[in-house]
Amino acid sequence: MQYLGQVLFLLLLVAGFGFFIKNIKKLIRNIKLGRDINRSDNPKERWRNMIRVALGQSKMVKRPIPAILHIFVYAGFVIINIEMLEIIVDGLFGTHRAFKFLGGTYDVLIGIFEILAFLVIFGVVVFWIRRNIIKLKRFNQPEMEGWAKRDANNIIYIESVLMCFFLIMNAADYYLQTQNYGHYVQAGSFPISGFIAPLFEGMNNETVAFVDRFAWWAHIIGVMFFMNYLYYSKHLHIFLAFPNTYFANLKPQGEFNNLESVKNEVKLMMDPNADPFAAPAEAQGEPEKFGAQDVMDLNWVQLLNAYSCTECGRCTSSCPQNTTGKKLSPRKIMMSTRDRLEDVSKILDANGGKFVDDGKTLLNDYITAEELWACNTCNACVEECPIDISPLSIIMDMRRFLVMEQSAAPIELNNMMQNIENNGAPWQYNQMDRLNWKDEN
Repeated sequence: MQYLGQVLFLLLLVAGFGFFIKNIKKLIRNIKLGRDINRSDNPKERWRNMIRVALGQSKMVKRPIPAILHIFVYAGFVIINIEMLEIIVDGLFGTHRAFKFLGGTYDVLIGIFEILAFLVIFGVVVFWIRRNIIKLKRFNQPEMEGWAKRDANNIIYIESVLMCFFLIMNAADYYLQTQNYGHYVQAGSFPISGFIAPLFEGMNNETVAFVDRFAWWAHIIGVMFFMNYLYYSKHLHIFLAFPNTYFANLKPQGEFNNLESVKNEVKLMMDPNADPFAAPAEAQGEPEKFGAQDVMDLNWVQLLNAYSCTECGRCTSSCPQNTTGKKLSPRKIMMSTRDRLEDVSKILDANGGKFVDDGKTLLNDYITAEELWACNTCNACVEECPIDISPLSIIMDMRRFLVMEQSAAPIELNNMMQNIENNGAPWQYNQMDRLNWKDEN
């Protein structure tokens, strides 16, 4: 029985990290379903972009109040979990505050952790009020009903509970230190939990020690649960914001990329020695698609974007089309892409890694043509995203499929393209009249 706690702790770590690694492998597999794209160019600029945007959160500060609150939660939650190193050592070896040998440095660290824990609680409470009491418009769009809303609140509740357990654990520990009880020697500084400790006055030391152990176990179990919950949550961006900003598009936002499939077709047409009936070699018997109909037609960076989206709604709140009542919501584009990707993932899991057609596609079943054609390609959503996600790239690839594969462009666009073909200009007039403007006063 002496080592029962250590054995249980080891089993908890193995189960927690084992399930986490399993989900990470599934995540990587799903992202790799996308088409290949080269984002290995200009590594120095990519590192700078990642440090500036993901670590430095440079785009968050455009909205100062949520930026400050987010820094409280982000920095606090990350830095506090440094103490997980000590918890792991204590859990595996049966020690208590194993890093207390650091002396004054340890006191400073614990004090910082406590202040940050309080700021985390403050931040998430304000976030909860903004979502559920004030009900800010960008958090109450149609796509945020159901699971999306519950998930956002779940994160707030989990983070609050974890920080509370951390402070209760420290408060009980601090109280027992003052009582010179057992192995609770003087270690640490407790600027926040020191105000909680007097609540234990009148309890016997054994009860307070039980509270300490309960809070300690609850904290580590909560961290393991939260770590594995992330895969199913919008908070996956905690990990993915860094690779997402590293692999972001560094070209000017207005630059339109050429489709490789179109270039291959043009090369084939211009090659006098080519067989006009031969399919491109890379198509392996199947003609290449122009644009994207399903998630497998998107590139892997776009799929990474979908998993990285934190559903903050800054893109949608900045979208002029959404503001004027159009159906388009850039956030919904990303959420729908992730939903489809997860449905495809379930099909792969159920069929030994092989995709079996379920009769659905990203286009029409998850994202409608009305949404796609509502976009005016202004790039406001891309500019506003705190981690460089590009809903516009997905919109444009799906539009390409509609136009080039299904000839399903809106009548206004079809008229324009017909005029260009017939008249050499978007307007409907005779080519003989093209230079009439020079005779006008």
